Amino acid sequence: MLTYISRDGKTFEERFAEALISIPLYTDEWTNFNGSDPGITILETLSGFETLQQDEIDQIPFRVRQNLLKMVGFQIRKGRNARLLLSASNVKEPVLLPVNHKFRIGDIVFETNRPTEIRDLRITGIYGLKSGEDSEFTDFNYLLDRETRVPAMIFGEKPAADDKLYIITNDLPAPSAETTFYFTLQERYNRNPMDPHMENTFAQIRWECLTEAGWQKMDVRDNTNAFLMSGEVKLWMPSSPAVICTETPTHGYCIRVVLESAEYDVRPKVTYVDSFLFEVWQKDTISECHSISRTGDVELRSEMAEEAYIDVFCREGKGEPYRKYEFNPDPNAQGRFYDEEHPEFAVFRYKFDKKTHGYGPERSRDCIRIVVYTEQVMRQYAIGTVLGYDEQAMDLPFRNIVAHSFCLIARRMTDDGYIYDFVRPEKSEDGALHYHLLENDGRIIIEDAGEFIGADLFIGSVSISGGDNGNIRAGNFLSSDNDDTGIVYYNPGAGTGGAYREKIEDVRQRFLEDISMPYTAVTEEDYEKIVRNTPGLCVHKAKAIMDDARNLVTIAVKPGTDEAFPSLPEIYRRIINKRLEDRRLLTTRVELIPPIYVAVNVTGTVYVKIHYDNSLEDITRVISDKINYLTSDRNFGDRLKFDEVFHAIEFLECVEYVYDLSLRPQSVVHARMVDADIQPDPNCLLYPGQIQIETVTFES
Repeated sequence: MLTYISRDGKTFEERFAEALISIPLYTDEWTNFNGSDPGITILETLSGFETLQQDEIDQIPFRVRQNLLKMVGFQIRKGRNARLLLSASNVKEPVLLPVNHKFRIGDIVFETNRPTEIRDLRITGIYGLKSGEDSEFTDFNYLLDRETRVPAMIFGEKPAADDKLYIITNDLPAPSAETTFYFTLQERYNRNPMDPHMENTFAQIRWECLTEAGWQKMDVRDNTNAFLMSGEVKLWMPSSPAVICTETPTHGYCIRVVLESAEYDVRPKVTYVDSFLFEVWQKDTISECHSISRTGDVELRSEMAEEAYIDVFCREGKGEPYRKYEFNPDPNAQGRFYDEEHPEFAVFRYKFDKKTHGYGPERSRDCIRIVVYTEQVMRQYAIGTVLGYDEQAMDLPFRNIVAHSFCLIARRMTDDGYIYDFVRPEKSEDGALHYHLLENDGRIIIEDAGEFIGADLFIGSVSISGGDNGNIRAGNFLSSDNDDTGIVYYNPGAGTGGAYREKIEDVRQRFLEDISMPYTAVTEEDYEKIVRNTPGLCVHKAKAIMDDARNLVTIAVKPGTDEAFPSLPEIYRRIINKRLEDRRLLTTRVELIPPIYVAVNVTGTVYVKIHYDNSLEDITRVISDKINYLTSDRNFGDRLKFDEVFHAIEFLECVEYVYDLSLRPQSVVHARMVDADIQPDPNCLLYPGQIQIETVTFES
């Protein structure tokens, strides 16, 4: 059933028509095709039965398919908010951004998830220092320029242990605080994604900060994998206060990177460094619910509350439902009231005076709930009434909802007035309202009404997601809502992680792709695919050769690295062998071999048309493209066909005809002539050698 696809989808009329026109193929005695004929009646009945049967097979219930996929380890992936890192420049004085502060780029909205303080923290200098007594500082300050993006080998041409990179700043976060840097690298090669469980074997680095206690090691989460790829580096400051570093050309607070070991396959080239970043998430909160666990005077920081509607709910006893409280300007009024102050922008203070008003919250967890609605939500926040039957569906006024932000308010009538409960999706307590949220469709399905039959439902909190639209590219300037400080916000890296909730069809497709993915290598293609997809490596080409007599698989591997003719480094051998050891058949031996490179010399005479000044360059370029296996899609051992080179030259607009052409390998040990073609060995790659083409102008 997991791999079943409905390939029919025919209606009753189509099935009956096909059966009717097929009758003459089986007999010429059946001539009455009218509806009064008993045979036609039987045919109609069978066609109808087949249609109903096929429809029943096609209609596999959603839950059945979901549970079957869950049994084989595939679950529906929930929707996720895209995460973005922002830097702040031109900061004149500290600014505190409240929760759900909005940043915009076009129609896409990002928000803070927690209060965030913006201070004037910036890098003032970057310097490199090679290991050795006589080495001098190398100035990398141009890495702070967003526009130029000049690549810098921060550890030089030959990275070695004890090479250092110094990052000088005007200030640093407080001791034990965290901060984030972003390094943009020149990514010239297609490196496979890193395995998060695999340690970085190409280099080991240590991050340090100069403090009162000297250079102290910092706790780090390095997503660049020691500068192998662009990414963020999250740092936790040491417990000792930082001090000014005076050994660098520019004095200031200092964080430095120390290479402990280096076996880079590709030398790191950094193009840009951004610092002291804070994170925002792609969502647009249109109704927010704040939970407070204390009584008396409470403070709410919310920019949305400036232009929205506020409802306040309190628990008057531990574990009790909530009661709704109202604002009353009369300080001596009796009833469920609160007092409100608005001392500054986005700051609201609420006071609950039980002694004066007669009612107030009892101190407990989440004893006060303050719900802030925008006008958009307030006009349509009533969802409906819980009727109590199974699978009751209710449409919501919004789609693409952020699941973890969603909450409903259930209102019930008691002898003592209305009581309120805040109900999140899939709550499974006894008597609770249990419902599923279909966030993409904007709908809830109530599976168990519990004690809430007859309850009225209202929107409590809701945020709207843009899914994968939030994975914006790097290099944008975002505008900040309610901000006249002049601060410039910039994202040095692309947004990541944004996705809508997965559909069941997508889960099924992942399952089908997974069962076709080779985990145990059997064929040559299996071995090649496993080697090419080795996590963390730049594998440009791989070719497997089976030797059935010796039960041996030989694999030629070409890394995609800086060298023009790369060998197979020992670190590549170690990582690939470990990966193959878990996937080879028990009795099969595997041997990795390095690539062999053979140059191809070309001579010939070509007649070219008149008035073409660059004909020789065009002919040479086409020949080089055809015989260059190093950068093209041609693999090890592919035959170089004379006809392909000949016709490629002949089809050039500047060429009249090819008079003479010859291809010869420089070495016949690993590449041999087969008629006019060149057949390289299974681990051999060809590349252009000496190309000597004589051009003759053709005159008609």
